[in-house]
Amino acid sequence: MKIAFDVDVLAKQMSINDMVHKVADWGYKYIEQSPHPRINPFYKHPLFSKEAEAEYRQALKETGVEISSFIVVYRWSGPTEEQRQHAVANWKKIIEIAVNMGVPVINTEFSGDPNQQEICNGMWFRSMEELLPIIEREGLRVEVQSHPYDFCELNDEACDLVKSFRSKNLGYVYSASHGFFYDQGKGDVRHMLKYAGDELTHVLFADTYNQTKDCRYILNPPWLNQRGAADVTIHQHTAMGEGEVDFQGIFETLREMDFANKQLKPDAPKVGGDNIACVSYFGFPEKMDKQAPEAREILERELLGK
Repeated sequence: MKIAFDVDVLAKQMSINDMVHKVADWGYKYIEQSPHPRINPFYKHPLFSKEAEAEYRQALKETGVEISSFIVVYRWSGPTEEQRQHAVANWKKIIEIAVNMGVPVINTEFSGDPNQQEICNGMWFRSMEELLPIIEREGLRVEVQSHPYDFCELNDEACDLVKSFRSKNLGYVYSASHGFFYDQGKGDVRHMLKYAGDELTHVLFADTYNQTKDCRYILNPPWLNQRGAADVTIHQHTAMGEGEVDFQGIFETLREMDFANKQLKPDAPKVGGDNIACVSYFGFPEKMDKQAPEAREILERELLGK
């Protein structure tokens, strides 16, 4: 299993070189490269100039750090056909970049619009019909998560969408900080992880409050506080233990599922190498020098027995 750090909290305030060195200083071997303005910006076409690539490769060489995965977010489920077509073009380019950089995994979201689920569902399947043969040809593993405000927000439904392709090149991402959306506030992490089963290849670790509880988050005007009365979603990516996620349940279930070793076996259910456990803390950059190493130590202890 690879323990990675999502560099979103760093990319906004430092160079690629400094970002890679900071992750190395925190004791991580792997970077999860979330959307970056010089590499894989949100929704827009990937960039990654020769200069950016050279800077990245040199920093990786100097530190011994590797890129476990790219995160991209594109409108491959529309809701307009023009958006979908742009997204498919973006996907083809990021696949090219991943192959060139030797990165075996791309992590993504369903996107779309929860108010137009039917059209977005259809557009996502249309995009997958075009992209999956390319993904399989290149030997990559693409992993999908349902994100708050995607056309699909529920864990079991998202797993069923991924499972429907029966592909070794398609996996499922479970994000702990989205879990209260995944089962509408129950927070039953054990069920959700077990339901994913062999599709589960990637877990994002960060805490949050249960947005369905009254006054966990306070918005004005008052009616915005009840989900369904307003067209909004809200969550956090704080340090483990700062919210209400059942991390003990997550760790126990992942150990029961042999998450750390499953992809190392000869009959591994998916391509793309090891499963990934990624620290996904965004909220407090000023705390990262303390929280990032602590999170790595927690994952090493709970999932690798170190």
